Amino acid sequence: MTDRIKKIAAKLDAFEADAMLVTDEINVGYLSGFTGDSSYLLIQPKRTSILTDGRYETQIAQECPSLSPAVRTSSKTMLQLVQEVLTGSGAKRIAIEAAHLDLHSFRQMAKSCPQQQWVETSGVVEACRMIKDTEEIATIRQSVRISEQTFRSVIAKLRGDWSEREIAYEMEATMRFLGADGVSFPPIVAAGASGALPHYRPSDRSLSGDATLLVDWGAFYQGYASDLTRTLHRPHASDAFCSAYQAVLAAQLAAIEAIRPGVDASAVDAAARETLAGAGLAEAFKHGLGHGIGLQIHESPRMSSISSETLQTGMVITVEPGVYFEGDFGIRIEDDVLVTENGHEVLSTLAKGLDDCRLML
Repeated sequence: MTDRIKKIAAKLDAFEADAMLVTDEINVGYLSGFTGDSSYLLIQPKRTSILTDGRYETQIAQECPSLSPAVRTSSKTMLQLVQEVLTGSGAKRIAIEAAHLDLHSFRQMAKSCPQQQWVETSGVVEACRMIKDTEEIATIRQSVRISEQTFRSVIAKLRGDWSEREIAYEMEATMRFLGADGVSFPPIVAAGASGALPHYRPSDRSLSGDATLLVDWGAFYQGYASDLTRTLHRPHASDAFCSAYQAVLAAQLAAIEAIRPGVDASAVDAAARETLAGAGLAEAFKHGLGHGIGLQIHESPRMSSISSETLQTGMVITVEPGVYFEGDFGIRIEDDVLVTENGHEVLSTLAKGLDDCRLML
């Protein structure tokens, strides 16, 4: 964690700032190792303070002993603590996380700290978070393993009279049983025509006679997310579905093959999009190819046609092309992929061929 803080401190000169005030809770935890909430970091070249309240004194001493704690009492607001710490720090130009500080809070802070000048920054900590270290990658691997075990377990005992919601609840319970802290997002379980809605919410409808079932899920393990999707089909699935499925799979494989350091994220998106266009399905692919995962389910880099990022070793991204036909069916196939020095590694191992994804009920 000290190394992460040093990376941010090294950027202060580029902002012509004396310090950076980190207010986003996820970024505070990433930099410091602190697992509580309602706390800020003030990063200076040779000193980092954590601004918090009395609930966390012992926790901070245990989790981040190298930081200088500034603890407010119940009679003091966080704004007053910020003013006190900034005054004592001697810092005059303060970099802030503009995307994480609402306008009202900023105006109040600027009013209470008239001696300070404020430098807007965006995505400073997030840029560091894009590149995962060895420990982070190992944690994501385990998150993926839990997700895969969950899918195998639930599908093996699935019955035709189960509702979409019951399947989703069973997946959540199984992930926790297997060691997850929770889910990285509410599972999407979509039968038949519901699969044509990319962010569908499970309902009480049973699988009944539906020919297809789209399942999008992920575990949250020790702070890190995974994100997988498989689309299953029953024997009476239409020829149109089977043809589209093969095209989506080909698009995903083409995109994965394009992943390596130095490649633009937009080029990876294009590899999938061009494959689907060749199958006459360009208009049915209605979203970007994927996104980074880590402490949040959606992180940088964004994998889309308008992405400006370039892939780097240590990024973990999703590759999830999909096609959607209103009133009929939807197909999405998603895996989590690590960008390595020599190319890529697909972290998820669930079979995804058309025959592998038959659903026998």
